[in-house]
Amino acid sequence: MQAWRDGRATAVQATEALRAALAALGVRESVWGTLRPVVTHKGKAYVHVGMVPADVAERVAEAMKAREGAQ
Repeated sequence: MQAWRDGRATAVQATEALRAALAALGVRESVWGTLRPVVTHKGKAYVHVGMVPADVAERVAEAMKAREGAQ
């Protein structure tokens, strides 16, 4: 049970981080509001993203490329 709780905490933290990053890019709440933390029965943490509009996916990709180039 502790592994599941730890996984849940990790999934929630990752979901909130991704929501904040998308909001900082100016993405509408209707897109990032659908993100959900998910945990398997063994405690593996995931973030369910679902479908994302193509323009949002392009903006995320550009932001990731820009960050990669800055490092």
